[in-house]
Amino acid sequence: MRSGIHPETRPVVFRDRAADVAFLTRSTAASARTIEWEDGNTYPLVDVEISSASHPFYTGASRVVDTAGRVERFERRYGRTTAAQR
Repeated sequence: MRSGIHPETRPVVFRDRAADVAFLTRSTAASARTIEWEDGNTYPLVDVEISSASHPFYTGASRVVDTAGRVERFERRYGRTTAAQR
C-alpha cells in the first residue's frame, strides 16, 4: 500500500438510532461528537438512521406496503377504471 494516498482510518462508534444499538469499528468518517465506550476510551460518534440491527433484510421483519392505495391513486390520476366498475 502506497503511503500518503489513502485516508486515515481510526476507531469510530456508529449508533443506530432506530434500534438503539451502537458498535465500534474502524472508519474514515469524522465527527465532532464523541462517546465513552465500554473499554473506557473516548471515540468519535456517528449516528446512522439504519444499520444491520434495524434493517428489515437482516432482522427478518417485513414492512407492509400499501400497494392497493397506490394503484387506486394511479387509476384516479390517469382515468383508468377497475374491473369492478366496468
